[in-house]
Amino acid sequence: MIVSWMTTNKCNLTCKHCYQNAGGTRDRELTTAEGHKLIDEITKAGFKIMIFSGGEPMTRPDILELVEHASRNGLRPVFGTNGTMITAELAQGLKMAGAMAMGISIDSIDPKRHNDFRGLDNAFELTMAGIENCKAAGLPFQIHTTIMDWNQGEILEIMDWVKSIGAVNHQIFFLVPVGRGKEIADHALKVAEYEKLLRGIMEKSRTLGIPVKPTCAPQFLRIADQLDIKTRYTRGCLAGLDYCIVNPVGLVRPCAYMLEDAGDVHDTPFDEIWANAEVFKKLRTKAYEGACGKCKFNDRCGGCRARAAYYHDGDYMQEDNNCAYGRGLK
Repeated sequence: MIVSWMTTNKCNLTCKHCYQNAGGTRDRELTTAEGHKLIDEITKAGFKIMIFSGGEPMTRPDILELVEHASRNGLRPVFGTNGTMITAELAQGLKMAGAMAMGISIDSIDPKRHNDFRGLDNAFELTMAGIENCKAAGLPFQIHTTIMDWNQGEILEIMDWVKSIGAVNHQIFFLVPVGRGKEIADHALKVAEYEKLLRGIMEKSRTLGIPVKPTCAPQFLRIADQLDIKTRYTRGCLAGLDYCIVNPVGLVRPCAYMLEDAGDVHDTPFDEIWANAEVFKKLRTKAYEGACGKCKFNDRCGGCRARAAYYHDGDYMQEDNNCAYGRGLK
C-alpha cells in the first residue's frame, strides 16, 4: 500500500496544472511533531511506501528528519519533486536519511516548453542539475511527465530520453482538471487521442527496458491485456483501495485529484481513518455505475475515480468519461 503526504503547499514553481494550486504555505500545515505522529499512524495502518510530495517537499526545513523517521519505521520513503532544489548536499542527505527513490518532473525535453509550463525560466536546467546530484549520491530516480495536447506528440521520444539518462521508471500522468489544472482543462486529451496515445505508450513499453506506468489512466491495463503486454502492475485506479493522500493541512483523501475528505488527522488517527472512513468503504465495494459497472475489465482497470467525480458532479462511483472502450470504441 502507498500513501502520499503532501508535506506543504509551499512551492518555488507555478506549474500550470498543479492539483494543489501550490505557492504559499497554508495555515495549520502539519508540524514536525505532527509529521512524526502521522508517520507512526501510517506504519500502524500497514502501509509500505510513503511518498513525500507537496507543493515542493524540499522547501520543508525538517524534510531529512521526517524521511529518517519514516525509514526507521520500516517505510520506503520516496519523493514527488520538481527536482530544482536538489543540491549535491541535499541529495547526499536524503540518501543517508533513507530515501529510496526520487520522482522528478520533466514535461518536455525542449527546455523552453518545459520552463513555460513550470513557470520558471531555468527550471529545466535546475532539474537536470538535481538529477545529476541524485546520480552522484547513488539515489535512484524516475521521471514524471504530464501529458496534454501540446506535448503528446513527443511522449515516445521522451520515453527514450528517460531511459537514456538512467531513470529506473517512467511515470506518465494524464491531466485531471483540478486545482490550477481547471484553467487548462481544454488541453486535456480527447477520448480518441487518449486511447491512441495509451496504445502507443504500451506498445513502446514492450522494448523500452524500464517500467512505464501511466497514471490517472487506468485503462492502460485493459490495453495491456488486449495487446498481450506483460506489466508488473495489477490494478489501475488504486484510490481508497491501496492508496490515499494526506494533504498539507492533514485532510485524508482517496487521491490527490479527489476532493472528498475521509477525515482530518488533527482529530482522528490516520490508521482509524483508513480503516473506517465512509468514502474508502464505498470505493472498496467497486460498485461502479454506468459503463464502468458493466465493463469486463472493471476489476483490472476500475476507471479513474477522480475523473469520474470531475465529470459527474462529485459522484466518484460513476463511469470514467475518458474511456474509449466504455463508449464502444474497441
